[in-house]
Amino acid sequence: MVRLGNGMAPRLRSWTPETAHSPEERDRLLRLVSLFTELPEPPDPFGLYPRYAEFRNRLLASLEDPEAESPEEAFLLLYAHIHGYEVPYTPEERRRMVETGGYLSHVGGLSPVLKSAPFIDPDTVSGDFGAGNGLQGLLMQKLTPHAKTVQIEISGRMVESGRLLQAWLGIPEERVDWVVGEVSEVSPTGMDFIYLYRPVRPTGPGESFYRSFAEQLGMSTRPVVIFSVADCLRSHLPPEFEMFYCDGHLTCFRRGGAARESSSA
Repeated sequence: MVRLGNGMAPRLRSWTPETAHSPEERDRLLRLVSLFTELPEPPDPFGLYPRYAEFRNRLLASLEDPEAESPEEAFLLLYAHIHGYEVPYTPEERRRMVETGGYLSHVGGLSPVLKSAPFIDPDTVSGDFGAGNGLQGLLMQKLTPHAKTVQIEISGRMVESGRLLQAWLGIPEERVDWVVGEVSEVSPTGMDFIYLYRPVRPTGPGESFYRSFAEQLGMSTRPVVIFSVADCLRSHLPPEFEMFYCDGHLTCFRRGGAARESSSA
């Protein structure tokens, strides 16, 4: 069950989220909202979250006043603000992004975070390819602690910001490996749960990334689950990979025996 801080507990218990599909997903969403009502402002040396206090106050107001905006909408604004739209690339990092067909930034949404629990256990090694400040991987680690989260991101400043968010969330240092580099430089083999939101364009140099990524996965027999947003992998994955969920935004694949059965995905 959800554990709520004393001040927010009555308000949160009276709120029923609308978009989480299962009781387990609703519970995780409530845990996230409770967490973000209790945390102080995040450390922000690069000025990435200038409206954090404003959006947090909107969330608190939505929980206090039934006539205010939906708590879910208020929380999503706060979440998206911390996730970030603007990435502080150096000129060299931006040049490499253009050369490799990379995207500048995406807000991946809460769905992967809410749906990931049945596919993560204490021994899981998870990976996020194109992690930005790593918020989604950090929240998965916070809600479902596991052996290791590997965050791959080309922007050194975003990785620095992510390390600060990790400490802000109280996640032990040894639980997260931060890799500053291109997504093509890290192999997905050895990972049990993989998340990616179209880190590079599926044409030109980006197309070779998805082909190589799928080939590397095909060289292993290790059970693995892939959560792919705006998916570009499906046409490249070997036939032993089953697509077991797709809602038009998030597409999920697994190789046999890779996950416990779940009604939420």
